Amino acid sequence: MLFVPADSEKKIAKSQSVGADAIILDLEDSVAPARKDTARAMAAEVLRDARGGGAAVWVRINPFDSEHALADLAAVVRGGPAGIMLPKAAGPDDLVRLSHCLDVLELRDSLAPGSIRTLPVATETAGAALRLPLYAERAVPRLFGLTWGAEDLSADLGAAGNRGEDGRLALTYRTVRAMMLLAAKAAGVAAIDAIWPDFRDLEGLRADSLSSRREGFAGRMAIHPAQVEPINEAYSPSADEISHAEAVVAAFDAEPDAGVVALDGKMLDMPHLKQARHIIAMRDAFGPR
Repeated sequence: MLFVPADSEKKIAKSQSVGADAIILDLEDSVAPARKDTARAMAAEVLRDARGGGAAVWVRINPFDSEHALADLAAVVRGGPAGIMLPKAAGPDDLVRLSHCLDVLELRDSLAPGSIRTLPVATETAGAALRLPLYAERAVPRLFGLTWGAEDLSADLGAAGNRGEDGRLALTYRTVRAMMLLAAKAAGVAAIDAIWPDFRDLEGLRADSLSSRREGFAGRMAIHPAQVEPINEAYSPSADEISHAEAVVAAFDAEPDAGVVALDGKMLDMPHLKQARHIIAMRDAFGPR
């Protein structure tokens, strides 16, 4: 999911040809207050042009506690975005509020009810991080997934930084990240990992993304077009993984009444079948990279 400033015609044009599964037109941090109206108008135009296909187009609006959020929604919903990213979400209540707004605007613009999904940045304050379990405890309309961020959380905590001298995320931020992953899985939605801040360090991004996928994240956000290819590679199943998954499914299909089967000298049970089906579903959804 590639962030693009909604007021930059050049960056928007480039974003549509770099292979991202989704672009996120940003109306928040990357747009100066004096250019919010311009960014809204440009985002609405991009959404109109995107109806023919290509990467899914999302919009990150401004937070609900700002003066801009409702104006953002009123301007972009008529274009039928794939989803709305809500920054600084305080918890599920904010997502319910957002869903109510979308209910009204979809009706206004003759869009299919419930067609616009939502994705909160769910960890940008200490209070929001402590409310992560609530996403699994109540039904949240339209929820596509959860994502997180360390930069705004650092500011909320008054921390000097979010990484240690070794470059790794500090314990607080690793804990919040793990809590977000667990909350997303418990809620049955996608877990989207945070940005890799150094857009020049593509090898670091690739290694971190491979680790992220092993943990259960479905993908991550990008801040530069050069990051898209390493992210796609890391989160996509390899040819060997796909071949093994197909073999696992075939082994169980050959013995439909068995709870355990043998493959290449190893015993496999239902969790292995579930993982194999997940890999095949990823292949079917995104195709080969």
